[in-house]
Amino acid sequence: MRDCLLLVDVFNAFDHEDADALLACFKDRFPALRDLVRGFRERDQPIIYANDSSGVFDGNAARIVEQARAGPAGSLMSAIAPRAHDGFVVKPRYSAFDLTPLSVLLEQLNVERIVLAGMSTEGCVAQTAIGARERKYKVTVVTSACCTVSLELERIALAYLERVVGAHAATTFRS
Repeated sequence: MRDCLLLVDVFNAFDHEDADALLACFKDRFPALRDLVRGFRERDQPIIYANDSSGVFDGNAARIVEQARAGPAGSLMSAIAPRAHDGFVVKPRYSAFDLTPLSVLLEQLNVERIVLAGMSTEGCVAQTAIGARERKYKVTVVTSACCTVSLELERIALAYLERVVGAHAATTFRS
């Protein structure tokens, strides 16, 4: 059994209602996200990306990454972009488990713990953490590598995840 890094909605064009706040947080927390990805790559541990479809249901992961590269955080995307052997699921809902093959990928990889990072802590990251715990995975949310539109909502979501859901929130992760 092993750990898997699950990156939720890290590819974003930042062209939505909460874009300014989310982009500012993304830029601020990006070094931790980049370092988390590097650490998993150095240890040859699996990484799976779960990204919002943005209403386009063609399953085209390359298009999603390229749209993010064309956005205001585009210069940062190369450091976290998926490699050929990484998993990528396109999700239509908040949780990366809803209507995606994520469970199948995790089973094939023999995953015991999901290490979560991405956007937004209080939204898709939290919903994915709940879905993972419902499926009996150990869950660690790396808070320094998650982005939020509201520090208050993030605090509430993390408290809920720890106290009710049984996920672990930590500023760093090292397996």
